[in-house]
Amino acid sequence: MQSSFENSIEHTAHPNSRQADSLPPTLSIIVPVHNGGEPFRQCLHSLSTVASKVLEIIVVDDGGTDDSSKLAAQMGARVIRLPLSGGPARARNQGAQVARGDILLFIDADVTLTVDTIEQVVATFRDRPHLAALIGSYDDAPGSANFLSQYKNLFHHYTHQTGWEEASTFWGACGAIRREVFGAVGGFDESYRHPSVEDIELGYRLKRAGYSIQLCKQIQVKHLKRWEVGSLLRAEIFYRALPWTELLWRDRQFKNDLNLSHSSRLSLILTYALVICFMAGWWWVSAWWAGIGISLILLGLNWSVYRFFYQKRGLLFTLRVIPWHWLYFLYGGLAFVIGTIRYHLYH
Repeated sequence: MQSSFENSIEHTAHPNSRQADSLPPTLSIIVPVHNGGEPFRQCLHSLSTVASKVLEIIVVDDGGTDDSSKLAAQMGARVIRLPLSGGPARARNQGAQVARGDILLFIDADVTLTVDTIEQVVATFRDRPHLAALIGSYDDAPGSANFLSQYKNLFHHYTHQTGWEEASTFWGACGAIRREVFGAVGGFDESYRHPSVEDIELGYRLKRAGYSIQLCKQIQVKHLKRWEVGSLLRAEIFYRALPWTELLWRDRQFKNDLNLSHSSRLSLILTYALVICFMAGWWWVSAWWAGIGISLILLGLNWSVYRFFYQKRGLLFTLRVIPWHWLYFLYGGLAFVIGTIRYHLYH
């Protein structure tokens, strides 16, 4: 794997040198954008409120055709325009190539942050000089009001808030890493040409190289993305689940954390057993009773998830979540099987 960042990074002072001098680390914010629209406008507004707290804000326009780069320049960001879209991995690497901060903070173009976000990132690296990278979390107030956006972004918040603090992956929506460490592992893998698992892949390489990644649950950003049925399923299956499956087999990273918890794996198996029972119920009535029993087990196994949604959005919202959550296990399982077959056919 080669990247433009790997080929041009300048290695400067040791990452701990500023800490040795008792100075807080400097921060470069890097934002890749491709036709960002209204969410990016809100992202830029939030960046303007933290500009005085960071060394620089770098926006990389990844072959866009709208006015994103113009708006970023008007806000005072350093803008890099790429003539053709090559994906967020390449765009982030291009931004990192020119960044001068001790810490690179990557955020997506559809999130907003606050001064607290910046101060917590800086404080974490200042207080933990041997920490290589950290990731944050979405907050519990997603920007888009429709059900799917609320469900998906709240579920992401829940997943991070209940995950292990010693993280096993990186996260491009709100992830910070020491510049020297980023250069040492070669940056993001630019073979990912769409928003995909390039951040997870970077995290796996960081862990394999012996670096530590901290999940800082208090460092939160707001996600503004509006999900619809088609966009959600397309992203979840083709840009996440399938490439992630192949990445899991490549690195053998089947760790009990985040979306790979034991309860999630068992729930996946049970949802397929539920489908089989209800299909068999057309011939054997007893299969319906077995399906009801499996449904109750699924409810109990994921009770903490549903309790979280009930506390946040109430009973009716939670009842709508349950079928989508079970569908998530179904298409995730199907993608895992397909991804596994593809991996073993071509490797």
